[in-house]
Amino acid sequence: MSGAQTNQAAVPPARRIRTPIMLAYGFGTVAYGVKDFCFSTFLLFYFNQVLGLPATEVGFAIMCALLLDAVADPAIGFLSDRTSSRWGRRHPWMYASAIPIALGWVLLWNPPALSNAHLLLWVFAMSVLVRTAVSAYEVPSQALTPELSADYEERTRIMAYRFLFGWAGGLAMMILAYAWLLGPSPGHPNGQLVRENYPGFAAVSAGIMVFAILLSAFGTHGEIKRLPRAEMKRQSIGAHFGELVATVKNRAFLILMAAGLCYYCAQGVSFALSSYIYAHVWRFQNQDFTIIAFSLLVGAFLAFLIAPRISRRMGKPRAAMLLMMAAAFWVALPYVLRLAGLFPAPGNPWMLPSLFAIYAANVACSISATILGASMMADVVEQSEIETGRRNEGVFFAGAFFVQKCCSGLGIWATGMLLDLVDFPALAKVGQVAPAAVDRLTILFSVLYAVLAFAAAGLYRIFPFGKAEHEARVAALAAGKTEMSAEG
Repeated sequence: MSGAQTNQAAVPPARRIRTPIMLAYGFGTVAYGVKDFCFSTFLLFYFNQVLGLPATEVGFAIMCALLLDAVADPAIGFLSDRTSSRWGRRHPWMYASAIPIALGWVLLWNPPALSNAHLLLWVFAMSVLVRTAVSAYEVPSQALTPELSADYEERTRIMAYRFLFGWAGGLAMMILAYAWLLGPSPGHPNGQLVRENYPGFAAVSAGIMVFAILLSAFGTHGEIKRLPRAEMKRQSIGAHFGELVATVKNRAFLILMAAGLCYYCAQGVSFALSSYIYAHVWRFQNQDFTIIAFSLLVGAFLAFLIAPRISRRMGKPRAAMLLMMAAAFWVALPYVLRLAGLFPAPGNPWMLPSLFAIYAANVACSISATILGASMMADVVEQSEIETGRRNEGVFFAGAFFVQKCCSGLGIWATGMLLDLVDFPALAKVGQVAPAAVDRLTILFSVLYAVLAFAAAGLYRIFPFGKAEHEARVAALAAGKTEMSAEG
């Protein structure tokens, strides 16, 4: 056992969490859902189509903010693991994050009158502030999952609540944006192209994020006394760094990181392209955006029901693999059928119901797979504790969260390059983009998504342990048997 820990961290009980606690805990992910949806869907669109900056340059500026995330996220996870206070290890970070998130968010969407070069610097600086503040909440919050319960199946249920609220928050923001905040007005049938709509959009979304964070922190505050605590002793920075390196070399963790990298890159491209595809491929009107938002919400609710059940039936790794492959199929289907002349064209009354069903199926499969991936990440905690003698929930979930944010930025950057590659014009008007450019865009998107999703599926399949190995580790840790060798 490492000398950093004077006695073994307590193992959380294998218990079922009470519904009020689950609701409060899950509700906090509304903040990340709102941030991620707006970041992925509107940020590139706003600075490119509304303010007129080149798509590739905006995407590059956003991606560059990830360089600081590579330092900030592991540092927050590491420091969270080692925080000692009367409010435990996680809650001080959760409470403190709310105001910086709101401040950075409002500034991001309200740039002053600047040159193009300085606007790009503004995007970079405000993206760094928002991402770091979100990490200060989301990393400690995610780290609570394996601390709340050691039960193998209960962790999937906990993650199902987190993903349900995260997606519901993002999709509710989508509905608010399309129907009201960025909705049509006299003389402006597409409110997303009106710069004056964005300050109100920023203020409302910031308020929602702050409310979700504080409600979740207050709602789970009573659980602090039940969470594991590790007694730490002073050591050098070098020793701390050595522990961090030893922790992240865990094979199961690296597999999940690689799978997340593939899938979240695909999701990042999908989100960043959605506004372009809705407007220029399917020719949506504002009410269509709202209907499609409901289809995604239906998919998220189906995932909430599917993930725990399919996990019990076939195990997390195999289920995640099959679900990720199915997600790739549903993404490509409407574009393949469209190119073959078999999909209802814009204006056809069957187009929107067909897209509703396909989008709901895709979201159900993709979210179910990522719920299972996150649940497997929680199980890595005990495997690592067997190997190192330390509980490093914060470090593991910091890595997973960094991958999510990294791929959001990479997705925006890749989308910018795709748009330039197919000669998609800035400030484009609906119906005036060359059909060949639209076709090339959908083909490249479908192929890229499929390649990344199948890579993630293969990685989920080789995850090295399942329920039996996890339960044996928990039992050994509870009995104080720290010399058990790692499975897989």
